[in-house]
Amino acid sequence: VQLQASGGGLVQAGGSLRLACTASGRTFINMAWFRQAPGKEREFVAVVRRPGNRSYYAESVKGRFTISRDNAKNTVYLQMDKMKPEDTAVYYCAVGDGILSAISTTSTYLYWGQGTEVTVSS
Repeated sequence: VQLQASGGGLVQAGGSLRLACTASGRTFINMAWFRQAPGKEREFVAVVRRPGNRSYYAESVKGRFTISRDNAKNTVYLQMDKMKPEDTAVYYCAVGDGILSAISTTSTYLYWGQGTEVTVSS
């Protein structure tokens, strides 16, 4: 399984970016995004689960970010709106089949993308 992420870049505060990540091979219950800012631990951002494509978010991004998936393309998206400087980080997509109670834990995920850098200027 390989994950290919794209869509990072530089944006001004208040602006928007859309990330995409395509998984090769089989499908997974959970398709998620994490992020890691310089000097900080990797943190959960959002996940979308099959069946039903139900989504869950970190409190810091609720109301601003939207995660979605296209199961036919085995692709997960992260639409980021109203961005803030504190959203600056390397964003990683991840996939796995873990249970709901563990969706925010990095060890739950089997495969990770290479990371895409997002910078929000003030």
